[in-house]
Amino acid sequence: MYELLWLLLPIAAASGWIAAKRSKDTHKKPCFDISSDYFKGLNYLLNEQPDKAIEVFIRMAEVDNDTAETHLALGSLFRKRGEVDRAIRIHQNLIARPALNNHQKTFALMELGHDYMKAGLLDRAENIFIDLVDNKSQTATALRHLIDIYQQEQDWEKAIETSKKYESRTGEGCGHIIAHYCCEMGEKALLEGDQQQLNECMKQAFSYDKNCVRANIMLAKQEQKAGHCDEAIKFFEKVLDKDVDYLPEVISSMQTCFDNVKKPNAMVLLLEKIMGRYDGITPLLYQADILLNKGEAKQAMQLMVNQLKQRPSVRGLKWLVEHNLERSEGRARENLTILKDLIDNLLKDKPVYECQECGFHGKSMHWQCPGCKLWNTVKPIKGIEAE
Repeated sequence: MYELLWLLLPIAAASGWIAAKRSKDTHKKPCFDISSDYFKGLNYLLNEQPDKAIEVFIRMAEVDNDTAETHLALGSLFRKRGEVDRAIRIHQNLIARPALNNHQKTFALMELGHDYMKAGLLDRAENIFIDLVDNKSQTATALRHLIDIYQQEQDWEKAIETSKKYESRTGEGCGHIIAHYCCEMGEKALLEGDQQQLNECMKQAFSYDKNCVRANIMLAKQEQKAGHCDEAIKFFEKVLDKDVDYLPEVISSMQTCFDNVKKPNAMVLLLEKIMGRYDGITPLLYQADILLNKGEAKQAMQLMVNQLKQRPSVRGLKWLVEHNLERSEGRARENLTILKDLIDNLLKDKPVYECQECGFHGKSMHWQCPGCKLWNTVKPIKGIEAE
Protein backbone atom coordinates (compact mmCIF):
# COMPACT_ATOMS: atom_id res chain seq x y z
CA MET A 1 0.00 0.00 0.00
CA TYR A 2 2.72 2.51 0.99
CA GLU A 3 4.75 1.51 -2.07
CA LEU A 4 1.79 2.48 -4.25
CA LEU A 5 1.48 5.76 -2.36
CA TRP A 6 5.06 6.73 -3.16
CA LEU A 7 4.51 5.65 -6.76
CA LEU A 8 1.48 7.88 -7.30
CA LEU A 9 2.42 10.97 -5.26
CA PRO A 10 4.97 12.35 -7.76
CA ILE A 11 2.56 11.72 -10.60
CA ALA A 12 -0.23 13.50 -8.78
CA ALA A 13 2.05 16.42 -7.94
CA ALA A 14 3.25 16.72 -11.52
CA SER A 15 -0.32 16.52 -12.79
CA GLY A 16 -1.42 19.25 -10.42
CA TRP A 17 1.48 21.49 -11.42
CA ILE A 18 0.74 21.07 -15.12
CA ALA A 19 -2.95 21.76 -14.63
CA ALA A 20 -2.23 24.82 -12.50
CA LYS A 21 0.28 26.17 -15.00
CA ARG A 22 -2.14 25.68 -17.84
CA SER A 23 -4.84 27.48 -15.89
CA LYS A 24 -2.51 30.40 -15.13
CA ASP A 25 -1.25 30.67 -18.69
CA THR A 26 -4.71 30.71 -20.24
CA HIS A 27 -6.29 32.88 -17.52
CA LYS A 28 -9.21 30.51 -17.55
CA LYS A 29 -10.98 28.98 -14.64
CA PRO A 30 -9.78 25.40 -14.00
CA CYS A 31 -12.23 22.68 -14.94
CA PHE A 32 -11.75 21.19 -11.48
CA ASP A 33 -10.39 22.20 -8.09
CA ILE A 34 -6.78 20.99 -8.05
CA SER A 35 -6.43 21.07 -4.28
CA SER A 36 -9.64 19.24 -3.54
CA ASP A 37 -8.98 16.59 -6.19
CA TYR A 38 -5.38 16.18 -5.03
CA PHE A 39 -6.40 15.56 -1.43
CA LYS A 40 -9.32 13.43 -2.53
CA GLY A 41 -6.83 11.18 -4.30
CA LEU A 42 -4.61 11.02 -1.23
CA ASN A 43 -7.62 10.15 0.89
CA TYR A 44 -8.45 7.23 -1.42
CA LEU A 45 -4.88 5.98 -1.09
CA LEU A 46 -4.88 6.20 2.68
CA ASN A 47 -8.18 4.35 2.80
CA GLU A 48 -6.76 1.58 0.61
CA GLN A 49 -8.83 2.48 -2.45
CA PRO A 50 -6.05 2.72 -5.05
CA ASP A 51 -8.36 2.24 -8.05
CA LYS A 52 -10.32 5.38 -7.16
CA ALA A 53 -7.06 7.23 -6.48
CA ILE A 54 -5.77 6.32 -9.94
CA GLU A 55 -8.94 7.63 -11.55
CA VAL A 56 -8.56 10.95 -9.73
CA PHE A 57 -4.92 11.41 -10.66
CA ILE A 58 -5.52 10.47 -14.28
CA ARG A 59 -8.38 12.96 -14.43
CA MET A 60 -6.13 15.65 -12.93
CA ALA A 61 -3.59 15.13 -15.73
CA GLU A 62 -5.92 15.27 -18.71
CA VAL A 63 -4.21 13.63 -21.64
CA ASP A 64 -2.53 15.85 -24.21
CA ASN A 65 0.92 16.20 -25.73
CA ASP A 66 2.26 17.68 -22.47
CA THR A 67 0.98 14.98 -20.12
CA ALA A 68 1.20 11.86 -22.30
CA GLU A 69 4.64 10.96 -20.97
CA THR A 70 3.25 10.99 -17.43
CA HIS A 71 0.56 8.49 -18.37
CA LEU A 72 3.01 6.30 -20.28
CA ALA A 73 5.32 6.21 -17.28
CA LEU A 74 2.43 5.36 -14.97
CA GLY A 75 1.26 2.52 -17.22
CA SER A 76 4.78 1.10 -17.51
CA LEU A 77 5.23 1.18 -13.74
CA PHE A 78 1.98 -0.71 -13.18
CA ARG A 79 2.96 -3.36 -15.71
CA LYS A 80 6.33 -3.84 -14.01
CA ARG A 81 4.52 -4.24 -10.69
CA GLY A 82 2.40 -7.00 -12.23
CA GLU A 83 -0.77 -4.87 -12.23
CA VAL A 84 -1.39 -5.46 -15.92
CA ASP A 85 -5.11 -4.62 -15.90
CA ARG A 86 -4.34 -1.10 -14.72
CA ALA A 87 -1.58 -0.71 -17.28
CA ILE A 88 -3.95 -1.81 -20.06
CA ARG A 89 -6.60 0.65 -18.92
CA ILE A 90 -4.16 3.55 -18.88
CA HIS A 91 -2.70 2.77 -22.29
CA GLN A 92 -6.14 2.20 -23.85
CA ASN A 93 -7.21 5.56 -22.45
CA LEU A 94 -4.17 7.18 -24.02
CA ILE A 95 -4.74 5.68 -27.47
CA ALA A 96 -8.36 6.87 -27.49
CA ARG A 97 -7.29 10.51 -27.07
CA PRO A 98 -7.30 12.52 -30.34
CA ALA A 99 -4.83 15.08 -28.96
CA LEU A 100 -1.83 12.73 -29.15
CA ASN A 101 0.69 13.12 -31.94
CA ASN A 102 1.64 10.14 -34.09
CA HIS A 103 4.85 9.42 -32.21
CA GLN A 104 3.10 9.29 -28.86
CA LYS A 105 0.26 7.14 -30.20
CA THR A 106 2.78 4.70 -31.67
CA PHE A 107 4.59 4.48 -28.35
CA ALA A 108 1.29 3.96 -26.50
CA LEU A 109 0.34 1.16 -28.90
CA MET A 110 3.70 -0.49 -28.33
CA GLU A 111 3.16 -0.29 -24.57
CA LEU A 112 -0.33 -1.73 -24.90
CA GLY A 113 1.13 -4.62 -26.90
CA HIS A 114 3.57 -5.22 -24.04
CA ASP A 115 0.64 -5.22 -21.63
CA TYR A 116 -1.25 -7.82 -23.65
CA MET A 117 1.83 -10.04 -23.87
CA LYS A 118 2.33 -9.78 -20.10
CA ALA A 119 -1.32 -10.74 -19.60
CA GLY A 120 -1.02 -13.71 -21.97
CA LEU A 121 -3.38 -12.13 -24.51
CA LEU A 122 -1.11 -13.03 -27.40
CA ASP A 123 -3.71 -12.68 -30.15
CA ARG A 124 -4.41 -9.06 -29.18
CA ALA A 125 -0.71 -8.30 -28.90
CA GLU A 126 -0.12 -9.89 -32.31
CA ASN A 127 -2.75 -7.68 -33.95
CA ILE A 128 -1.18 -4.53 -32.50
CA PHE A 129 2.34 -5.41 -33.62
CA ILE A 130 1.15 -6.42 -37.11
CA ASP A 131 -0.55 -3.02 -37.45
CA LEU A 132 2.62 -1.26 -36.37
CA VAL A 133 4.64 -3.19 -38.96
CA ASP A 134 2.08 -2.42 -41.67
CA ASN A 135 2.22 1.27 -40.75
CA LYS A 136 6.04 1.16 -40.68
CA SER A 137 6.06 2.36 -37.08
CA GLN A 138 8.71 0.97 -34.73
CA THR A 139 9.05 -1.86 -37.26
CA ALA A 140 12.11 -3.63 -35.86
CA THR A 141 10.77 -3.68 -32.29
CA ALA A 142 7.33 -4.82 -33.44
CA LEU A 143 8.86 -7.64 -35.51
CA ARG A 144 10.93 -8.81 -32.53
CA HIS A 145 7.80 -9.02 -30.42
CA LEU A 146 5.96 -10.91 -33.15
CA ILE A 147 8.82 -13.42 -33.30
CA ASP A 148 8.56 -13.85 -29.54
CA ILE A 149 4.79 -14.45 -29.82
CA TYR A 150 5.20 -17.06 -32.56
CA GLN A 151 7.88 -18.82 -30.53
CA GLN A 152 5.53 -19.01 -27.55
CA GLU A 153 2.75 -20.33 -29.77
CA GLN A 154 5.21 -22.70 -31.50
CA ASP A 155 4.02 -21.39 -34.85
CA TRP A 156 7.39 -22.00 -36.49
CA GLU A 157 6.32 -21.15 -40.05
CA LYS A 158 5.23 -17.66 -38.98
CA ALA A 159 8.38 -17.36 -36.87
CA ILE A 160 10.47 -18.09 -39.97
CA GLU A 161 8.52 -15.65 -42.15
CA THR A 162 8.75 -12.86 -39.55
CA SER A 163 12.44 -13.48 -38.87
CA LYS A 164 13.16 -13.09 -42.58
CA LYS A 165 11.31 -9.77 -42.55
CA TYR A 166 13.30 -8.67 -39.53
CA GLU A 167 16.52 -9.69 -41.29
CA SER A 168 15.65 -7.70 -44.42
CA ARG A 169 14.56 -4.61 -42.47
CA THR A 170 17.52 -4.50 -40.07
CA GLY A 171 20.35 -6.30 -41.86
CA GLU A 172 20.83 -8.41 -38.74
CA GLY A 173 21.47 -12.07 -39.58
CA CYS A 174 18.90 -14.54 -38.24
CA GLY A 175 19.97 -17.68 -40.08
CA HIS A 176 21.18 -19.58 -37.01
CA ILE A 177 17.85 -18.92 -35.26
CA ILE A 178 15.72 -19.79 -38.29
CA ALA A 179 17.63 -23.09 -38.50
CA HIS A 180 16.32 -23.92 -35.02
CA TYR A 181 12.76 -23.20 -36.16
CA CYS A 182 13.31 -25.69 -38.99
CA CYS A 183 14.62 -28.21 -36.44
CA GLU A 184 11.52 -27.67 -34.30
CA MET A 185 9.37 -28.57 -37.29
CA GLY A 186 11.67 -31.52 -37.90
CA GLU A 187 11.16 -32.74 -34.34
CA LYS A 188 7.42 -32.76 -34.98
CA ALA A 189 7.90 -34.69 -38.23
CA LEU A 190 10.11 -37.16 -36.38
CA LEU A 191 7.40 -37.81 -33.79
CA GLU A 192 4.84 -38.31 -36.55
CA GLY A 193 7.16 -40.66 -38.45
CA ASP A 194 7.16 -38.40 -41.52
CA GLN A 195 10.63 -39.09 -42.94
CA GLN A 196 10.09 -36.98 -46.05
CA GLN A 197 9.08 -33.93 -44.00
CA LEU A 198 11.98 -34.48 -41.63
CA ASN A 199 14.48 -34.51 -44.49
CA GLU A 200 12.94 -31.37 -45.96
CA CYS A 201 13.18 -29.57 -42.60
CA MET A 202 16.81 -30.58 -42.17
CA LYS A 203 17.59 -29.40 -45.70
CA GLN A 204 16.04 -26.03 -44.87
CA ALA A 205 17.95 -25.85 -41.58
CA PHE A 206 21.28 -26.30 -43.38
CA SER A 207 20.27 -23.72 -45.98
CA TYR A 208 19.99 -21.14 -43.19
CA ASP A 209 22.94 -22.38 -41.13
CA LYS A 210 25.35 -24.81 -42.75
CA ASN A 211 27.00 -25.40 -39.36
CA CYS A 212 23.79 -26.23 -37.50
CA VAL A 213 24.82 -28.63 -34.73
CA ARG A 214 21.26 -29.53 -33.82
CA ALA A 215 20.40 -30.63 -37.36
CA ASN A 216 23.49 -32.85 -37.48
CA ILE A 217 22.52 -34.47 -34.17
CA MET A 218 18.97 -35.09 -35.37
CA LEU A 219 20.15 -36.66 -38.63
CA ALA A 220 22.73 -38.77 -36.80
CA LYS A 221 20.14 -40.18 -34.42
CA GLN A 222 17.72 -40.82 -37.27
CA GLU A 223 20.40 -42.75 -39.19
CA GLN A 224 21.29 -44.69 -36.05
CA LYS A 225 17.65 -45.57 -35.49
CA ALA A 226 17.44 -46.82 -39.08
CA GLY A 227 20.50 -49.02 -38.51
CA HIS A 228 22.79 -46.92 -40.73
CA CYS A 229 25.56 -46.56 -38.15
CA ASP A 230 28.30 -45.58 -40.60
CA GLU A 231 26.20 -42.62 -41.77
CA ALA A 232 25.29 -41.75 -38.19
CA ILE A 233 28.97 -41.64 -37.22
CA LYS A 234 29.66 -39.14 -40.01
CA PHE A 235 26.99 -36.79 -38.69
CA PHE A 236 28.20 -37.20 -35.09
CA GLU A 237 31.74 -36.35 -36.18
CA LYS A 238 30.41 -33.19 -37.86
CA VAL A 239 28.86 -32.21 -34.53
CA LEU A 240 32.24 -32.44 -32.80
CA ASP A 241 33.94 -30.56 -35.62
CA LYS A 242 31.42 -27.72 -35.36
CA ASP A 243 31.18 -27.49 -31.56
CA VAL A 244 33.05 -29.94 -29.34
CA ASP A 245 31.16 -28.68 -26.27
CA TYR A 246 28.29 -30.96 -27.30
CA LEU A 247 30.42 -34.07 -26.80
CA PRO A 248 28.36 -35.29 -23.78
CA GLU A 249 25.24 -35.21 -25.98
CA VAL A 250 26.62 -37.59 -28.61
CA ILE A 251 29.42 -39.70 -27.15
CA SER A 252 27.24 -42.54 -25.85
CA SER A 253 25.50 -42.89 -29.22
CA MET A 254 28.85 -42.78 -30.99
CA GLN A 255 30.18 -45.62 -28.89
CA THR A 256 27.08 -47.69 -29.69
CA CYS A 257 27.54 -47.04 -33.41
CA PHE A 258 31.24 -47.97 -33.28
CA ASP A 259 30.34 -51.21 -31.51
CA ASN A 260 27.65 -52.01 -34.08
CA VAL A 261 30.03 -51.60 -37.02
CA LYS A 262 32.74 -53.60 -35.23
CA LYS A 263 35.23 -50.74 -34.92
CA PRO A 264 36.41 -50.91 -31.29
CA ASN A 265 39.62 -48.98 -31.94
CA ALA A 266 37.71 -46.11 -33.56
CA MET A 267 36.42 -45.00 -30.16
CA VAL A 268 39.94 -45.01 -28.73
CA LEU A 269 41.21 -42.87 -31.60
CA LEU A 270 38.29 -40.47 -31.23
CA LEU A 271 38.93 -40.02 -27.50
CA GLU A 272 42.63 -39.39 -28.05
CA LYS A 273 41.78 -36.77 -30.63
CA ILE A 274 39.13 -35.13 -28.41
CA MET A 275 41.29 -34.96 -25.27
CA GLY A 276 43.34 -32.15 -26.77
CA ARG A 277 40.26 -30.08 -27.58
CA TYR A 278 37.84 -30.84 -24.76
CA ASP A 279 38.64 -30.01 -21.14
CA GLY A 280 35.77 -31.88 -19.46
CA ILE A 281 35.85 -35.24 -17.65
CA THR A 282 33.68 -37.24 -20.09
CA PRO A 283 36.45 -38.43 -22.50
CA LEU A 284 38.53 -39.59 -19.54
CA LEU A 285 35.66 -41.62 -18.10
CA TYR A 286 35.18 -43.38 -21.43
CA GLN A 287 38.91 -44.04 -21.77
CA ALA A 288 39.01 -45.59 -18.30
CA ASP A 289 35.98 -47.76 -19.05
CA ILE A 290 37.59 -49.03 -22.27
CA LEU A 291 40.70 -50.06 -20.33
CA LEU A 292 38.54 -51.84 -17.75
CA ASN A 293 36.66 -53.74 -20.45
CA LYS A 294 39.99 -54.87 -21.87
CA GLY A 295 40.95 -56.25 -18.46
CA GLU A 296 43.45 -53.51 -17.75
CA ALA A 297 42.01 -52.39 -14.41
CA LYS A 298 45.32 -51.24 -12.96
CA GLN A 299 46.04 -48.99 -15.95
CA ALA A 300 42.50 -47.59 -15.79
CA MET A 301 42.85 -46.72 -12.09
CA GLN A 302 46.26 -45.15 -12.64
CA LEU A 303 44.93 -43.11 -15.57
CA MET A 304 42.12 -41.74 -13.42
CA VAL A 305 44.41 -40.98 -10.46
CA ASN A 306 46.89 -39.13 -12.66
CA GLN A 307 44.18 -37.08 -14.31
CA LEU A 308 42.49 -36.21 -11.00
CA LYS A 309 45.78 -34.82 -9.72
CA GLN A 310 45.94 -32.49 -12.71
CA ARG A 311 42.23 -31.78 -13.05
CA PRO A 312 40.11 -32.42 -9.91
CA SER A 313 36.63 -33.75 -10.68
CA VAL A 314 33.86 -35.05 -8.43
CA ARG A 315 32.58 -37.27 -11.24
CA GLY A 316 36.06 -38.66 -11.71
CA LEU A 317 36.34 -39.32 -7.98
CA LYS A 318 32.96 -41.06 -8.09
CA TRP A 319 34.21 -43.37 -10.85
CA LEU A 320 37.36 -44.17 -8.83
CA VAL A 321 35.44 -44.87 -5.63
CA GLU A 322 32.86 -47.10 -7.35
CA HIS A 323 35.45 -49.27 -9.06
CA ASN A 324 37.59 -49.58 -5.94
CA LEU A 325 34.45 -50.47 -3.98
CA GLU A 326 33.97 -53.54 -6.17
CA ARG A 327 37.40 -54.80 -5.15
CA SER A 328 37.40 -53.91 -1.44
CA GLU A 329 36.33 -55.69 1.75
CA GLY A 330 35.80 -55.04 5.46
CA ARG A 331 36.44 -51.59 6.91
CA ALA A 332 37.81 -50.28 3.60
CA ARG A 333 34.55 -51.20 1.87
CA GLU A 334 32.51 -49.51 4.59
CA ASN A 335 34.54 -46.31 4.28
CA LEU A 336 34.26 -46.30 0.49
CA THR A 337 30.50 -46.87 0.74
CA ILE A 338 30.17 -43.82 2.99
CA LEU A 339 32.28 -41.78 0.57
CA LYS A 340 30.21 -42.96 -2.40
CA ASP A 341 26.96 -41.94 -0.67
CA LEU A 342 28.39 -38.51 0.08
CA ILE A 343 29.44 -38.03 -3.53
CA ASP A 344 26.04 -39.20 -4.80
CA ASN A 345 24.29 -36.69 -2.53
CA LEU A 346 26.65 -33.95 -3.68
CA LEU A 347 25.91 -34.60 -7.35
CA LYS A 348 22.21 -35.42 -7.01
CA ASP A 349 20.83 -31.89 -7.24
CA LYS A 350 23.66 -30.29 -9.16
CA PRO A 351 22.69 -28.73 -12.50
CA VAL A 352 24.36 -30.19 -15.57
CA TYR A 353 23.72 -27.38 -18.07
CA GLU A 354 24.16 -23.62 -17.97
CA CYS A 355 23.18 -20.78 -20.29
CA GLN A 356 26.23 -18.83 -21.41
CA GLU A 357 24.18 -15.63 -21.57
CA CYS A 358 21.88 -15.44 -18.52
CA GLY A 359 23.29 -18.16 -16.26
CA PHE A 360 20.16 -20.35 -16.27
CA HIS A 361 20.91 -23.76 -14.73
CA GLY A 362 19.18 -27.05 -15.48
CA LYS A 363 19.54 -30.80 -15.48
CA SER A 364 18.38 -31.33 -19.06
CA MET A 365 19.43 -29.93 -22.41
CA HIS A 366 17.48 -26.99 -23.90
CA TRP A 367 18.15 -25.65 -27.36
CA GLN A 368 16.31 -22.49 -26.38
CA CYS A 369 17.19 -21.17 -22.94
CA PRO A 370 14.06 -21.10 -20.70
CA GLY A 371 15.49 -18.03 -19.00
CA CYS A 372 16.60 -15.53 -21.64
CA LYS A 373 14.90 -17.31 -24.60
CA LEU A 374 18.08 -17.22 -26.68
CA TRP A 375 18.98 -20.16 -28.90
CA ASN A 376 22.06 -22.35 -28.72
CA THR A 377 23.39 -20.75 -25.53
CA VAL A 378 22.88 -23.69 -23.13
CA LYS A 379 26.00 -25.86 -22.76
CA PRO A 380 27.24 -28.56 -20.37
CA ILE A 381 28.74 -27.05 -17.23
CA LYS A 382 32.47 -27.54 -16.76
CA GLY A 383 34.23 -27.54 -13.41
CA ILE A 384 35.06 -29.67 -10.37
CA GLU A 385 31.44 -30.64 -9.68
CA ALA A 386 30.34 -30.95 -13.31
CA GLU A 387 31.80 -31.72 -16.70
